[in-house]
Amino acid sequence: MTAILQIKNIHKSFEMGTINENHVLKGLNLTIEEGEFVTIIGGNGAGKSTLLNSIAGSFFVESGHIFLDGEDVTHQKTAERAKNIGRVFQDPKMGTATRLSIEENLAVAYNRGKKRGLSLGVKEKQRIEFCERLKQLDLGLETRLKMEVGLLSGGQRQALTLLMATLQTPKLLLLDEHTAALDPKTSKMVLELTDKVVKEEQLTTMMITHNMENAIEYGNRLIMLYNGQVAVDVSGKKKQNMTVPDLLELFHKNSGDRVSDDALILG
Repeated sequence: MTAILQIKNIHKSFEMGTINENHVLKGLNLTIEEGEFVTIIGGNGAGKSTLLNSIAGSFFVESGHIFLDGEDVTHQKTAERAKNIGRVFQDPKMGTATRLSIEENLAVAYNRGKKRGLSLGVKEKQRIEFCERLKQLDLGLETRLKMEVGLLSGGQRQALTLLMATLQTPKLLLLDEHTAALDPKTSKMVLELTDKVVKEEQLTTMMITHNMENAIEYGNRLIMLYNGQVAVDVSGKKKQNMTVPDLLELFHKNSGDRVSDDALILG
């Protein structure tokens, strides 16, 4: 197996030197192999979003190293890493341009990492490809290429953002609680679509979720963060056969802490 992501002893703090100093990631180590679909859970302050932001380059870690496909990207800026990292955020409004049409948004994603001209014009060859990819979403968006993205529902917009993030196959796909802002029915639709896209494209993926059952159901590996470090790491048949009580017990065994309510972990 090829290690797509290697995180070695990273530390990240906020408001350093003040009374509000918060040491979030505390010597975290993690390796993600090519093709793994990793779900990530943990309570408020466990370091879930901080971990993904560190990987994406939204901010730099104080110490440690981050390697993407063997390259040290620890000090690379977000724009440099974006050539190889696809990302979908919690807010459906992020990741797309509201006033641009569906096809114009897809054109921006299509040209990610390439030299860009001043035109947003979409070539006919690209339009045909966009239609084919949109058909796979099964949301009828292929017939509305000229529609402004701001007119789409939250679920449609997240589905489009997912397609944009994977249009140019990324080395790593980051999903930061990308269904948390959606209603349960729409959330399930986007999760099933995510699972389909990840499997068909064989994408190496890290997905933060606030739902234990979803963390167990989706992906082939589950990681629980606690106090800035990895507290639980299960994969394969052990993960497939796991229940929420099993997960809570394993968390207690590894962390020494115990919770009686999922919300205490998930926050």
